Amino acid sequence: MAKKISDGEMVIRFVEEYLRVPEGAHVGKPLKLLPFQKRFIREIYDNPHGTRRAYMCIARKNGKSALTAAIMLAHLIGPRAIHNSQIVCGAMSRDQASLIWNLAVKMLRLNPELEGLAHVIPSKKMIIGMARNVEFKALASDGTTAHGLSPVLAILDEVGQIVGPSSPFVEAITTSQGAHAEPLLIALSTSAPSDGDMWSMWLDDAERSSDPHTVAHVYKAAEGCDLMDEAQWRAANPALGTFLSEEFVRQTLSRAQRLPSEEASQRNLLLNQRISMDRLAFSPSAWKACAMPTGPEVFRGRTVYMGLDLSAKNDLTAAVLACEDDDGVIQLLPIVFCPTSGIDDRGQRDRAPYRMWVDQGYLIPVGSATMDYDQIAQAIGDYLWREEIVVEEVHYDKALITHFQAACQRASVLQEARWIGVPQFFKEVGIRLASLQGLVLDKRVAHGGHPLLNYAVANAVAVQGREGISALDKKKSTARIDPLAAAVFAAWPLGEGRAGAQFDVLSMIG
Repeated sequence: MAKKISDGEMVIRFVEEYLRVPEGAHVGKPLKLLPFQKRFIREIYDNPHGTRRAYMCIARKNGKSALTAAIMLAHLIGPRAIHNSQIVCGAMSRDQASLIWNLAVKMLRLNPELEGLAHVIPSKKMIIGMARNVEFKALASDGTTAHGLSPVLAILDEVGQIVGPSSPFVEAITTSQGAHAEPLLIALSTSAPSDGDMWSMWLDDAERSSDPHTVAHVYKAAEGCDLMDEAQWRAANPALGTFLSEEFVRQTLSRAQRLPSEEASQRNLLLNQRISMDRLAFSPSAWKACAMPTGPEVFRGRTVYMGLDLSAKNDLTAAVLACEDDDGVIQLLPIVFCPTSGIDDRGQRDRAPYRMWVDQGYLIPVGSATMDYDQIAQAIGDYLWREEIVVEEVHYDKALITHFQAACQRASVLQEARWIGVPQFFKEVGIRLASLQGLVLDKRVAHGGHPLLNYAVANAVAVQGREGISALDKKKSTARIDPLAAAVFAAWPLGEGRAGAQFDVLSMIG
């Protein structure tokens, strides 16, 4: 009796026997999958638990798009085709969506045996699998709507380009699969720049949860590796020497080594590392290393400082408490507020799960469509009284402070504290940021992994001023950074702003 071929092997055989290289030096030749591609296919289709989500995170130019098109065709006219089903491939731009569609069409037309099995509709970027009436459609986030579909297979290409933790386009695609008992979502992309971006959050969740229904293959260079370490090139580029020229990588990274302005982008694209194209205010790894547990009990009986970043209407307002524990570690405890009305719309605008954070108690809704300073003052006062915390100093941005101080007087809150305004000059704000950066690098901060602080840090961009130091730039930052701004103010008296400390500005230049 012949041994039964697994589902994964059937897909591999279909690809290698019927599909052709769509373009390039080997155009028209049989498409031969590399070992890492076969392993990905086998783990998707031979998973005894059943695969619902499959992720591949890999550097650019490693045959990702061709693999995406091949897998799609296996569901359109191959062994995975299901009668009267829908397939969608979602991309972040029209050009990217067209790329997958074009590759699939070229593969179909390069093999006469496939002629007549599919009907191509260029005007709609659609292909119909004739034998089982399977419909494939290429969608772009900046074009065709994803609503009204019900795909059994959804493929997402280059989701690392999505800024922030969510995307209405992706949500429309994923929720549209709910009608199927066994839907499959496949996402392939280079790393997103930030921990707070959707693609990073998906990959981190897959690693933490060990969900047997999720397959995740990540190919990346070690963080902080030497640009010219060839072993790290191969760690991020399993197709190096096949789809990707080794000499191209060598020349590109050699140039990035000479020109620091290009290093961040090449680490992201060629080494598949999470690194912003702008200069992030904090290293993601250094910030993660400070996620030690903290809580209000640590602040009782200690000298406590508060940093305050107020918003005028519909942004976040943040009060962050800071104290030093017995081990010399600066403990941070955020209290963050948002307007009650329009939380879901605001979360969609800021690409942040505000509703979830409200439900979890990390974000406090106040007022209606705008902030209510009296409610904020009362909530802060109630929290401090309940947790038996006494604030010695409040460090604040002078904008809007008069209205908030009046609210605190009416609520008899923070009346014993000393109020210290932070001059909003580049140098003054910059030295406070540099102080917290130094504490984080020395692992002298504990923030407990608070999601609002993580969200702010993941998106905070620092720009360098004429003094040679850097300050937070809210305009260039990709999302709300109010909790981080408040933390910078709160930590200053316990860092380089400590009474008697000598802060060397020149040491921060370099």
